[in-house]
Amino acid sequence: MSIASAAALLVASRRAVALTGAGVSTASGLPDFRSPGGLWDGIDPMAMASRSALARRPEAFYAFYQQRLDRLGRAVPNPAHDALAALQRVGRLRAIITQNVDGLHQAAGSPVVIEVHGNLREAACTGCGRLQSIDIIRVALAEARLPRCTECGNLLKPNVVLFEDLLPQAAWQRAVHAARGADVMLVAGSSLQVVPAASLPEETLNAGGRLIIVNREPTPFDARAAVVIAGEVEVVLPAIAAAAGATPRERVSKPVE
Repeated sequence: MSIASAAALLVASRRAVALTGAGVSTASGLPDFRSPGGLWDGIDPMAMASRSALARRPEAFYAFYQQRLDRLGRAVPNPAHDALAALQRVGRLRAIITQNVDGLHQAAGSPVVIEVHGNLREAACTGCGRLQSIDIIRVALAEARLPRCTECGNLLKPNVVLFEDLLPQAAWQRAVHAARGADVMLVAGSSLQVVPAASLPEETLNAGGRLIIVNREPTPFDARAAVVIAGEVEVVLPAIAAAAGATPRERVSKPVE
């Protein structure tokens, strides 16, 4: 199947959504998780990015997230983000459901983004649950101290879903509702291996919708998709958007705050 076929499905659609994974942001300098050189290459994620790691080895936990925050501070949206924002702007996509926590979809101008794994814009207290700017963690780490809540004194964590965490239920319910209501789901840059997010294409298929999958590697849903394009999302998505009549706006790229 071709870029033209994917574009035709989006043009004919009335309720299309996108589901994006880490592969959408690799061209922005943010590594994915499981590829060689990815975040989990050579390390145990439970030892670095879990509730247990935060409780038992907070210094190692924060060292890991300090690296992620440093990378994010230099990252800007790439052509894949711009293409998806353009598709939303012209009405080809109703929403973007993302497994990413980097905020690059919003930085590219996407108006409706459902973040099922949380975000790195906020810090969340592990005690009282209060949300604050992620800057409170940045400052604490720059001063070589553990970040603590100004209200209750408990440790802060980035407002992301850690291993051993539940997904944010409000965001998850929005995602399920969007997936069930979609006549087309455009999957981009996701291996569709991480549950429960990997179950969302099933929701669309069960409701009679169709799948477009754009990813470098095969996914478990390829055999059931209407269109599968193996390639770099930052190349393929702009081509699909252009064929669907969605031209990205020119903008001055700047790092995520």
